[in-house]
Amino acid sequence: MRSLPLVLISALAVLLMGCPPAEEAPPAFPEGEVVDLTHPFNEETIYWPTAPQEFEMEEDFVGEVNDEYFYAAYTFCTAEHGGTHLDAPFHFADSEEEAQDQWTTEEIPLDRLMGNAVVVDVSEQALDDRNYQVQVEDFEDWEDEFGQIPDGAIVLLNTGYAQFWPDREEYMGTDERGEEALDDLSFPGLHPEAAEWLVENRSIHAIGLDTPSIDYGPTEGFESHRILFGDNIVVLENLANLDELPPTNVSVVALPMKIEDGSGGPLRAAAILPTIE
Repeated sequence: MRSLPLVLISALAVLLMGCPPAEEAPPAFPEGEVVDLTHPFNEETIYWPTAPQEFEMEEDFVGEVNDEYFYAAYTFCTAEHGGTHLDAPFHFADSEEEAQDQWTTEEIPLDRLMGNAVVVDVSEQALDDRNYQVQVEDFEDWEDEFGQIPDGAIVLLNTGYAQFWPDREEYMGTDERGEEALDDLSFPGLHPEAAEWLVENRSIHAIGLDTPSIDYGPTEGFESHRILFGDNIVVLENLANLDELPPTNVSVVALPMKIEDGSGGPLRAAAILPTIE
């Protein structure tokens, strides 16, 4: 008996087993209002007083080409840590040896930079005290009302200071540059004890706020940075419009330039607020 052709065997298999199931539709992208959490980069962008290079943008060419079409191109130069930006865990460490286990900018897994977020509003405390440090109690109070901070969350701290951008003196305590300006820095941040509490008791992917640093202005040792980065928790700084976000039901995407071996980078961050029917 001659064997059946392979094509015929395949056709018989389909008839016996039924038609193959249709491909499942891909999950829909979250619908809702999009809130830009990013300050624009321009000559007013705020940088750390000792940053060697603030934002500069030069025109390469802008105009008509041979009366045929319009063309525009620019060159820009900037430090990693200024404006709305990301701090990679490699940015600070307790030692050079420990830094090798902390992610550089391009090593951060993308799932650490997008996902569900919670917003902790400490603006009343921070606007009353420029050097306020977010406490463990602030997180506990938030959880008493909204439930435990979920695993994998991006935690956003609304201090209310985005309203002062781009006034350097109002925003960070000084508009001076250089080492001598560091003594005058004054803005809210995260207390090291609260950073330690998050590392030991919760499992978050990232934390961000609307000030120049996760450590408050007068810091000397950048303890909160080092505690968070030791657990490879990413930090987002100089965020905008956190006051437009609800405490829960927020999705965030925060993607930096993919700088190889970087300690951070300019960031475009946005939040999606689900449509409530």
